[in-house]
This record gives sequence, C-alpha cells and structure tokens, in this order.
Amino acid sequence: MSEIDQPNLSTIPTSGQSRTYLALGDSYTIGESVKQSESFPFQLQSLLKNNGINVATPKIIATTGWTTSDLQSAIVQAKLTQKFDFVTLLIGVNNQYRGNSIETYKKEFAELLQTADLFANGDKTKVFVVSIPDWGVTPFDKNAGKSPQVIASEIDSFNAVNEQITISAGISYTNITPASRKASSDLSLVANDGLHPSAKMYSEWADALSPKVSAVLK
Repeated sequence: MSEIDQPNLSTIPTSGQSRTYLALGDSYTIGESVKQSESFPFQLQSLLKNNGINVATPKIIATTGWTTSDLQSAIVQAKLTQKFDFVTLLIGVNNQYRGNSIETYKKEFAELLQTADLFANGDKTKVFVVSIPDWGVTPFDKNAGKSPQVIASEIDSFNAVNEQITISAGISYTNITPASRKASSDLSLVANDGLHPSAKMYSEWADALSPKVSAVLK
C-alpha cells in the first residue's frame, strides 16, 4: 500500500474502549499473497480507528483453500467461547472451485451464518457478510481449464445463495463481486501470485464495510 493509500489516523481521536473483531473465511480473509496489514480485516481495523473506533487486532479463523465445511471444522477445533463486537464472513470460492454441490453450500453457509450470529452475541446487526469475488478474471484462470464466463456464472450462483440467506436473516450483505471483475482490465487489483486480490482491491472492500460497521459500533 502506498503512503497515499494510508488512512490519516490522526483526524479523529479513538475512544478508550477496544472493540473485538472476528473474521471468518478463507484466503480472501487472511490476505493470501499480501502483507497481513493489507488484508481487508486489518485495513478495516485501520479505517475504523481513523473514524474514532478503537478495534483490537482482528481474530482470524481462515486458511487458503477452505470450503464451508473446512471453516465449520476449524471453528469447532478453535473452541472459542469469546463473544465479539462484530463478525465478518466471506466463504464459498473453494466450494465453487472444487465443483462442490451448491445445495451443500446452501446448508453449510446458513449454519455458518448462525454461528457468526452467536459469536456476535446474538446481535445480527453486528454480522457482516461479504460476497465471493470472481477469480475467473485473473491471470491464474488462463491455466485453470474453465472459461471466465463459466466461472462467473458459477460464482453468481453461489452468491445468489449466500445473499438470499443473508438478507432473509436480516443481516448486512456487501456485494464486492462486480468491483472484483475490474481486475480483468486492471492488474493493479491482483496480487503478485496472479490470483488473489491486491492490497488495492482489499482497500475497496474495507471502504465498503467501514461505514456499515461504524454505524453499528458508534
């Protein structure tokens, strides 16, 4: 991230209370191929601090390659009993990539959303779902064996499922998928591995989430 992109942390004094944040997901949550500080949870933390909301270091349960089932298993293994001031959930790209059943995804995503709500102490206003970005527009797809159009259609199908479940539950949904497709003509949005988002793209996700989270925490 360039100095220009760095938020001005001195504009608004932060409150003394430190808010807690749990980020659930996969490679898009840990920020594969970028610095940890450039991942969207950490950029979101910085933006919130800039807005006067002190957020502790995000607790991350995410690993590259995880499906909904993998994330469920990891949450069980983590044995977390803590409640958090807010939770983000972004999961599903590996279900699509592996050709897993969308019906299985529907069931497991709904269960994960309920789990996220429990981590937010049953306050659904403090849960924030992020849509699956479209990796089919990246250079990696050239060797993936699927056309960008097929991948886009499948991603849209998975997102239709997670959006419907999220909205029906009365939970915030942030659709970053259309913006992720700008990577087809703007490689600055892609990390050096040719697949994952760059810090620049993650900053767009954090920008989209920040006002929604701020409105709930202030």
